[in-house]
Amino acid sequence: MIEEKNARHAEKMKKIKAARDRMMATKTDEKGLILVHTGTGKGKSSSGFGMILRCIAHGMPCAVVQFIKGNWITGEAEMIRNRFAEECRFFVSGEGFTWETQDRARDIAAAQAGWEIAKSQILDPEIRFVLLDEINIALRNDYLDIDDVVAFLQTRKPEMTHVCLTGRNAKPELIEAADLVTEMTLVKHPFRDGIKAQKGVEF
Repeated sequence: MIEEKNARHAEKMKKIKAARDRMMATKTDEKGLILVHTGTGKGKSSSGFGMILRCIAHGMPCAVVQFIKGNWITGEAEMIRNRFAEECRFFVSGEGFTWETQDRARDIAAAQAGWEIAKSQILDPEIRFVLLDEINIALRNDYLDIDDVVAFLQTRKPEMTHVCLTGRNAKPELIEAADLVTEMTLVKHPFRDGIKAQKGVEF
């Protein structure tokens, strides 16, 4: 009985592999992607920083421009600044979450300064991947003009440069322009049970 089950499994996997190989043979193009990580669930920034680590491992120079979060001490910032500063540039443009600053004019100025840094990093021919962490929050609050951001990404981003934009509530214009969009869905979170954000998980 087990031998028959194993044989059926092997035959099924053989057919799947053949189909997969045929599909992969048609995927030959490469391009710099616009990636969007959005949704109410945890993991948007975490995934973006996971790709930063991949870039570092592959010897691909990269940059992070962090909006909104300000100088909040995070594991990813500490690691990149202390261990991978030559491989990855790290910029912080925000002064903290909007409910902390309570000053829309300052938030707008910080976001716009961050966007200027972001554009310079995207246009830098040495940089292959740029993470715009929490930029969707700045866009949602209209600290930045969505049309300007989308137009820049579509017309001025170098052909082989990847740009990842994270944060909740990505605007429809950005989703339409993106090559890859992932929506993190909240199913369950310990914060609802009174558990605070913890090192290594949230920051």
